[in-house]
Amino acid sequence: MPENRPFARLTCGHSPREPLMKTRILLVCIPLLVWACGDSTGPIGGLPRQLSSAETQLVETDNRFALKLFQEINRLHLGKNVFISPLSAGMALGMTYNGSAGTTQEAMQRALQLEGLTVDQINTSYQSLIELLRGLDSRVQFQLANAIWYRQGFAVKAPFLDVNKRYFDATVSALDFGSPSAVTTINQWVKDKTAGRIDKMVDQIDPEIVMLLMNAIYFKASWTQQFDKSRTANLPFTLIDGTTKSVPTMFGPDHDFGSFSNASVRAIDLPYGGAAYSMTILSPAAGRNADSLVAVLDQTLYSAAISGLHDGGDDFYLPKFTLSFGVKMNDALAALGMQVAFDPGAADFSKIGDGLYLSFVQQKTWVDVNEEGTEAAAVTNVGVGVTSAREPTRVDRPFVFVIRERFSGAILFMGKIMDPTVTTAGTN
Repeated sequence: MPENRPFARLTCGHSPREPLMKTRILLVCIPLLVWACGDSTGPIGGLPRQLSSAETQLVETDNRFALKLFQEINRLHLGKNVFISPLSAGMALGMTYNGSAGTTQEAMQRALQLEGLTVDQINTSYQSLIELLRGLDSRVQFQLANAIWYRQGFAVKAPFLDVNKRYFDATVSALDFGSPSAVTTINQWVKDKTAGRIDKMVDQIDPEIVMLLMNAIYFKASWTQQFDKSRTANLPFTLIDGTTKSVPTMFGPDHDFGSFSNASVRAIDLPYGGAAYSMTILSPAAGRNADSLVAVLDQTLYSAAISGLHDGGDDFYLPKFTLSFGVKMNDALAALGMQVAFDPGAADFSKIGDGLYLSFVQQKTWVDVNEEGTEAAAVTNVGVGVTSAREPTRVDRPFVFVIRERFSGAILFMGKIMDPTVTTAGTN
């Protein structure tokens, strides 16, 4: 059945044997500022204090960056599965931002949606973010780590390293990039910080690379109300060309979830653990497909869906899926206004050292969604080069879903699943 059929209903009462249409999945990830209150093993009721104006603004700007970055990445992967972590990208680029100057800093500020925030406000808000995310809910595993690796003998400026150690809690280490042991050391850090879900980020370090700035994120959480494995069944999933595939589909009876719908999107919200985190599934309304939904998924539409969530039905169906994704973000970030940062002849990272530019921004992600919950990991690698070198609820068709912190409204992960049976996507 084609994707522009009338929107599949997100209500209870459908037989689990009715045809299931094709699903696309978006996972959204943006830095969030959250505070737990009370016993973290139970439901979290909200934030015990108001966020500062700078913290609130950072969440809002990071959410705008997440949506814009996802749109650009998706534009390069139309009709295919996508899974990115804007939080990981924003954190790695936030460290890099501390080394920028002049027009390069202005370009990064625009691309990262940081207008209106001073460098000090950005750094202190990220520092609060890191502190708050760690240990928010004992029923949710959330690990976040930053690292800066630089070539032995490279004259990196000490204030740049100091500010990232202080505000981003970054591990800083000089390595012999010409030795195979450097690659081993970096990949072991990646493996350790993602619980082994991503075990390799670097194959080799090219001679012009003098610094690697990395962020790693690991997330694992059980649904507040888990799916019954005995009710999972193979049901049809309609692909973009109208053909169907049989995919394992979970049935969730008697689940409490939020729902929303308007002319563009229909949403359901499934909580994790103590309910500070959730997955928000965004399905395109009639006349749209997942790619066209992403194209219009701006801050206004996203905010309307989140703020409009209300108590929904009690039965629904959701495909299981596992996906690994890899992407080089240079083109997407350039499209957002960061072209100058990648230009060896024009980039200005003089706060790091002399004659530097961004060689690449790469990201690898992994996600598994099953009856018990969700496990996800992401690593972003920013390579700095020297300029002297070379350059019932029926989720049965494409939809968007968001893993987010509910009280601050910040997004964690973002993805798109065109085919839940595809387990590897993007370019590694």
